[in-house]
Amino acid sequence: MTELKEQLSLLGRKTEYKQDYAPEVLEAFDNKHPDRDYWVRFNCPEFTSLCPITGQPDFAEIRISYIPDIKMVESKSLKLYLFSFRNHGAFHEDCVNIILNDLVRLMNPKYIEVTGIFTPRGGISIYPYANYGRPGTKYERMAEARLMNRE
Repeated sequence: MTELKEQLSLLGRKTEYKQDYAPEVLEAFDNKHPDRDYWVRFNCPEFTSLCPITGQPDFAEIRISYIPDIKMVESKSLKLYLFSFRNHGAFHEDCVNIILNDLVRLMNPKYIEVTGIFTPRGGISIYPYANYGRPGTKYERMAEARLMNRE
């Protein structure tokens, strides 16, 4: 337990919300079952960011699913990270790809996918999807297949 406490600094402390995009708040801990493939899923139904052109708020549900390897993302740090987009100007597609890239950099998962289900603005909804499978493995083939079979 001491080793886990050394890896994580946010749990048990007063929550501080960042005012702009803050990838530095993300924390990871050791996966106790790296020899087994299994899914970890997160759902953030209250994601907000800003349109980089108008400054108007955009609202979305962000869904993250991944198959961990050695490291896993800690949920409170993920929550604070996702909340840090509230005052950040980025298009919907950019938000999804930024989240994916930051989580790949943090954890180096076997496989990960991020979906943004953005509420309509101007009469149109946007649902960007991005995924990653570790190159040279079955997870890369999985990423290709899942991307090609999206609706």
